[in-house]
Amino acid sequence: MAQKLAAGNWKMNGTSASLAEIDAMLAAYPSPNCGILICPPATLLERMSRRIGDGPIATGAQDCHAAASGAHTGDTSAGMIKDAGGAYVIVGHSERRTDHGETDAIVRAKAEAAVGAGLVAIVCVGETETQRDEGVTLDVIGTQLAGSIPDNVTGVTLVVAYEPVWAIGTGRIPTIDQIVEVHDFIRARLVERFGGDVGTTVSLLYGGSVKPSNAAEIFAVGNVDGALVGGASLKAADFGAIIDALQDA
Repeated sequence: MAQKLAAGNWKMNGTSASLAEIDAMLAAYPSPNCGILICPPATLLERMSRRIGDGPIATGAQDCHAAASGAHTGDTSAGMIKDAGGAYVIVGHSERRTDHGETDAIVRAKAEAAVGAGLVAIVCVGETETQRDEGVTLDVIGTQLAGSIPDNVTGVTLVVAYEPVWAIGTGRIPTIDQIVEVHDFIRARLVERFGGDVGTTVSLLYGGSVKPSNAAEIFAVGNVDGALVGGASLKAADFGAIIDALQDA
């Protein structure tokens, strides 16, 4: 069985004052029956990890460099993330693919570095609005899966997040049937490539305008094991409502 996971991506948001939201979450979820993850900006990762300690919330980074070290000004290696207390790293988010021109090959190299450093790689895939309208969504997702996911992954070291680009931060979400189609397709491709022991245990997250009002309906989908949440993860109350929906799913 794939682990249920509620993952929050704070993106370029959060300062020291935001750590109070973590205190509220720790108080609300001392023993959750699903995984909880926060990926804060790099400036907060070590402080957040120390604040949580051995608590039930995991931390992670929003990106990493493929190299272990070197002359890469402004970048962070997977080993540095591990050293700062992180357990996960998001790679291939559509905002990285779009804003920084990241290809599938770059994403794959980052995922390989993450796994090699002992992190769980959250590999993001998703189509643009134009690709959805042209009817090539599954072709796009299939290409991204093949090109972005390394060969040496397991159900413990890999999470796949489906984030339709046109739904991120827009308030729009695909229909339930569209989510079912893509998540079933991803699951089938993972089983085909890695076998049932791995393919059925990789957590599949849906991302793209997930909020308290629609979380329960999304989590009722068979191959949706959780969510990668943006803005709604910044406040403990909002993220808590999504966590509650996942625990009840």
